Amino acid sequence: MTATAIHFAGLDLGRDLASHEGCNAAPGPRRRPFTMTDEAFTASQDADMKRPRSQQTIVIKLGTSSIVDEKTHEPLLPILTLIVDTAFKLRKNGHRVVIVSSGAIGVGLRRMEVDKRPKHLAQLQALAAIGQCRLMSLWDSLFGHLSQPIAQILLTRNDIADRTRYLNAQNTVNQLLDMGVIPIVNENDTLAVSEIKFGDNDTLSAITAAMIHADLLFLMTDVDCLYDKNPRTNPDAKPIEIVDDFSVLDADVSSAGSSLGTGGMSTKIIAAKLGTLAGVTTIITRSSNPGNILGIVRYLHAVKQANGSPCVSDVDEHSVHSGSEPPLSRTTTSLNLLEASTNVEDELSPPLHTRFLPSSDPIPDRYFWLLHTPAPHGTLFIDEGCHRALLDKAGLLPVGIVDVAGNFAQHEVVRLAVVNRRSTPTASGQMWDGEPLEVGRALVNYASAEISRIMGHQSTDIHGILGYADSEYVAQRSHIGFFRSHSRPATPLSDLL
Repeated sequence: MTATAIHFAGLDLGRDLASHEGCNAAPGPRRRPFTMTDEAFTASQDADMKRPRSQQTIVIKLGTSSIVDEKTHEPLLPILTLIVDTAFKLRKNGHRVVIVSSGAIGVGLRRMEVDKRPKHLAQLQALAAIGQCRLMSLWDSLFGHLSQPIAQILLTRNDIADRTRYLNAQNTVNQLLDMGVIPIVNENDTLAVSEIKFGDNDTLSAITAAMIHADLLFLMTDVDCLYDKNPRTNPDAKPIEIVDDFSVLDADVSSAGSSLGTGGMSTKIIAAKLGTLAGVTTIITRSSNPGNILGIVRYLHAVKQANGSPCVSDVDEHSVHSGSEPPLSRTTTSLNLLEASTNVEDELSPPLHTRFLPSSDPIPDRYFWLLHTPAPHGTLFIDEGCHRALLDKAGLLPVGIVDVAGNFAQHEVVRLAVVNRRSTPTASGQMWDGEPLEVGRALVNYASAEISRIMGHQSTDIHGILGYADSEYVAQRSHIGFFRSHSRPATPLSDLL
């Protein structure tokens, strides 16, 4: 298929998409290997099934530039008021709403009368601590006028890198939603080094949406949608309403974000890919008009009703494409044909937006967590035979491991990288050559020091080498997730080693 260039207010876009494979494997006998038993997840699934089919769980992500003036650092009260009104109306319509809000550092700049965002980490963390309480006070005041309770949830990647804590966070957010509360989520900038350096609240919003099994994720930004051409140089550029195949995007993401925030266009596309991978319809629209959210939700509901389904998540929008139609050809023009065919009234035509359709085969919750939530602590280098066995649903045995990099403990997540095994070691003693190819993630039953001793050996040798044998597997097959061939992350060799 010919790659299609799309534009986000003049910026080319694109990235990779990831998936999973997995099955159960027998646990080991002694020091209890970690098992991702998801009683809490099952309970939340049951709660999902009990909710009215028309009720949607909606996550709204707001960047710093959407709610704080870039020059004066003053909160944009008119926009914030509209956001609060929109969220309140969604709640009154029976939907469950979560807001992922940046802006703590921006508000801190105003409070301390600092003109420019500092570069030193300690200063950024201090400003985040100052600004977060003022930001939440503002949210509470605005929602308080409507008697709408809210809650603050501050997360770091470490908080949800542990599977049990991830499930606890999942339960807490779902309980708040069941109580009619609007949770306001933010990265804990005071502690989260990676967020301050890389601006990850777009990704945080996608992880939050996946964690609570949201139906819709709105990524609010300073443009309306994607275009099939650069609208700044092509007056005939048409808005793209639907994207259902990331692999056809031919893109060059170059936006660096605003001067206050740390995100950009690329992080929104990455977030869209994460959200759709988990089965969440992800939408990009303009933040200066939060009322667009209400219009889009009404429109999607009308389209689904016209197609004989009561809610957004019950109809596969992929089915409206013909077999020969390019996935990105569904612009506003072609969507009008769908409206005509389904008798959707003209007044329900949606505001400009781009909608990323959810995967037809969403990744299960535990594999999403494994592949996209914990930061890997090291790398296991495996040979091609081992890789093939894993793809055939076998567990990871020590005999297939060629090398170990990093210092990690039992029950931590590591990268899996395929290498060419050598018959004889190199001068430095290395048993492999070539460029490592990262293929997935694994939650290991043994620490790096233990794996270094048992790698290349049969499982029956483990007890003789270590004096104990927690499991015959270095990683159970149900604790291994693989990326699709076109979606491996671009991990530098230095990180693998």
